[in-house]
Amino acid sequence: MAKTNKTPLIRIAKRAQLPWYKAWAIRLGAVLLALILCGLITTITTGLNPLKVYATMIDGNFGTKRRIWVLLQNMAVLLCMSLAVTPAFKMRFWNIGAEGQTLMGVLGSSIIMITFKDSMSSGLMIFLSLVTSILFGAIWGAIPALCKAKWNTNETLFTLMMNYVAMQLVNYFVILWENPAGSGKVGIINQSSRNGWLPEIAGNEFLLNILIVLVVTVVIYVYLTYTKHGYEISVVGESERTARYVGIKVGKVIVRTMVLSGAICGLTGFLLVTGTAHTISSALAGGRGFTAVMVSWLAKFNPFTMILTSGLLVFLDRGAGEIASVFGLNVAFSDILAGIIIFFIIGSEFFIDYEIHVGRHKEQNSVQDKAEAPKS
Repeated sequence: MAKTNKTPLIRIAKRAQLPWYKAWAIRLGAVLLALILCGLITTITTGLNPLKVYATMIDGNFGTKRRIWVLLQNMAVLLCMSLAVTPAFKMRFWNIGAEGQTLMGVLGSSIIMITFKDSMSSGLMIFLSLVTSILFGAIWGAIPALCKAKWNTNETLFTLMMNYVAMQLVNYFVILWENPAGSGKVGIINQSSRNGWLPEIAGNEFLLNILIVLVVTVVIYVYLTYTKHGYEISVVGESERTARYVGIKVGKVIVRTMVLSGAICGLTGFLLVTGTAHTISSALAGGRGFTAVMVSWLAKFNPFTMILTSGLLVFLDRGAGEIASVFGLNVAFSDILAGIIIFFIIGSEFFIDYEIHVGRHKEQNSVQDKAEAPKS
């Protein structure tokens, strides 16, 4: 007796790991399809030539030497935040608090630069700003980690709510230090003396920031890939039960990893104040803490791949603003185009991990046990 089973007409199956070149071919194909769709939408809704629109996006990012350096600087800030959340995400700790942890780093540097603006050398001020920013960010990351390890609190809500606490703390100090009085702004810190500002390298104000973030990228890659701590993060992320079984102290790993995440966010805040904006504001992080989540996931927690994903998102963001300015379009339309491209890129990951089978075929399963088959 045999039983016949019919498989579904359309089946989704887990795909074996693709070679890197095939995976990137799928991603590039997704970008090409997105550009074609965006071109159709642009032509239909605005009557503009989509090629001119794309050329404007490129010019907005690479048109001048200054624009290229601004692009690289914005990439560095977003990449640094993405590196910060990656260890926690790999551990399956959903740290949505990079925004707040970065703002605490901003506050730490600002306290040193404003308090000691006339009584400390620039070199010592930079060092103390770095230490204070990293410390503030680490503390802000440790608080939800300790609560998670001790009371199993929801880290997503906890870290999200701490963003708003950090914003209000920064707003409080902005009002305390506002210059001029009543403006609600601090202005450029130590503008005349440049005390506490990161030095320029080869006449470029952003180069040191970029180099620091590149060093952090290499360090995080080595940490996650080749160290005992990185191995423990991977095991905890796979299964906390397995981690405990092999003797890993899960609570300790959670706290240690979140201290690291918060510290790197604090470093980002330090770079924003001492190397880029030279001021303090609750909007200084610019929502990049949430964009960093997308960068980390798109790169599948690979620090070097994050360089590409952060570059793409910054390119789209700056390009969207450029076409809105040049063609007089609503900014929302530019964001729609960027959103379509990002959607296609995210969707391409499905086709990298899974394959679709179309068509039916019959499977016959013997009812009689093979062990009972007659022997020759």
